[in-house]
Amino acid sequence: MRRLIAVVAVMRAPSVLAYTVAALAALAMAGAPFGVHRAVHAQVSPSSRVVAVVGATIVNLGGGPGVANATVVIEGERITAVGPAASTTIPPGAEVIRANGRFISPGLMNMHTHYGLVLPGRQGAELANETEAALALRMAANARTSLLTGVTTTRSTGEIKRADFALRRAIERGEAVGPRIHTAGETLNVTGGHGWNPNKQGLDSPDDFRRAVRQRHSEGAEWIKIAISGGIADTHGDIAASQMTKDEVAAVTETAHRLSMKVTAHSGSPGATLEAIDAGLDCVEHGYFLTDAVLTKMAEKGVWLVPTIVVAQPTVMEFFKKIGSPDWYLARVASVGESHFKMLQNAIKHKVKIALGTDQFPYEPNDGTTATVREAQYYVEAGMTPLQALRSATIEAATMLGIQDRVGAIEPGMLADLVITEADPSRDIKALRGIRLVMKGGTVYRNELPR
Repeated sequence: MRRLIAVVAVMRAPSVLAYTVAALAALAMAGAPFGVHRAVHAQVSPSSRVVAVVGATIVNLGGGPGVANATVVIEGERITAVGPAASTTIPPGAEVIRANGRFISPGLMNMHTHYGLVLPGRQGAELANETEAALALRMAANARTSLLTGVTTTRSTGEIKRADFALRRAIERGEAVGPRIHTAGETLNVTGGHGWNPNKQGLDSPDDFRRAVRQRHSEGAEWIKIAISGGIADTHGDIAASQMTKDEVAAVTETAHRLSMKVTAHSGSPGATLEAIDAGLDCVEHGYFLTDAVLTKMAEKGVWLVPTIVVAQPTVMEFFKKIGSPDWYLARVASVGESHFKMLQNAIKHKVKIALGTDQFPYEPNDGTTATVREAQYYVEAGMTPLQALRSATIEAATMLGIQDRVGAIEPGMLADLVITEADPSRDIKALRGIRLVMKGGTVYRNELPR
């Protein structure tokens, strides 16, 4: 501990100090009980540790029957063997986790998160003067809780003060507990546009946007997020308003792609989205009012959709009440709900590539479950099969991130990120309401299986 204190003492930048405090606090919290679950384990596994999960059925993400009475062998962080118990050897001395009669799926993935989320209303006012230290602590706590509910990989789509990068480093070093984080850093906004901070200079030319993309790249972002239309959280203006010019969007995509980064856009505007697709956009967030013509083009061009449908449907209202959302905000939510859901139905019909994301904390209570699970349920209600919905939260999300060779499936060589449920989520997506074990990188962080 003295050595850690000494390291903190020599750090000159206040933000670094704040993030170091956050990492230490998150480490201390790792052993604390998690309110709604009776058994939580946050352990650091030596690279030589061997674990065998036995007795469960491995869900087949390709369709068809899974591997019944399977054995999954994990050495360190990775899966080394998968198969029927009768033909899969358990190494001597392995720790055995018995999951008889249950089902194993890859860890869930949420592609639209804001661990430092601040929305208009009472809670937003309380956080108006949040310090960097407080922000970092809050984000670390949100990441930890997200992991415990079964979300093992996330993509941050707009954070501030570079706290997402610090949190990612702390998790990778084992100083904090949370999912694997991919991030876009801070959103790029035009002056007066969606998400714009009046206290900061907006971006108002192609050169401004090129410079900003290069800045995000230097910070460590893998994605760039732009706001090309209005949004629910704006106090005025049309949600479907087009806010960036064609040249500005093209400057972002061209620069980002040169740096091997992908570009996603907050958008509810059909016109703005069509322009952005022509400019090389990789992904659309929300898509509130997207038309058949836009969805057809997305499918043709392979542009991803992250629907965040849960934030515009009736089950989210309890959350907005909790944070004291103002009437104008609730009215804007209500104004997009029906169109948003219809868009999702049409996107599924057009076979647009969809990856799950919530725009709520992944663990946020919603309709008796979490926002992540409720989002997947909405996909089924909109026309997906349970298997398709499960894939959107696993292998499809991994494919969108370009990490399908590491996560999103239960196969030898893959990172050992998995969840165990009582029933088969590929047949009934509501089975994800019954997660009993969460493992990330071979370490069990939550275990409610019978001893």
